[in-house]
Amino acid sequence: MSITNTLGLALRARKVTVGTDITITALRNGKLYLILLATDASHTTKKKVYDKAKTYQVEVIEELKSFEISNALGKEDIKVIGISDKGFSQLLMDQRRK
Repeated sequence: MSITNTLGLALRARKVTVGTDITITALRNGKLYLILLATDASHTTKKKVYDKAKTYQVEVIEELKSFEISNALGKEDIKVIGISDKGFSQLLMDQRRK
């Protein structure tokens, strides 16, 4: 299974936060295990996400373009998503290493 397929499954399971602000709020509340950041996100967005992720010790994957993330979720112009399920986050990290 590909990363994009897994993202679609995680979305249907309601284990995904979509958008920078919502994702950072969930991160502050200790509800995220992983963040996916679009490679084409703005420098400001990347800095904000990486700084917060480092503070709360959550891993960030920056491998997909915004188009690929958006397509996987059936939405438009998505730059940042969070994964709030340990199983899905582990699966995504494992798929990344292949």
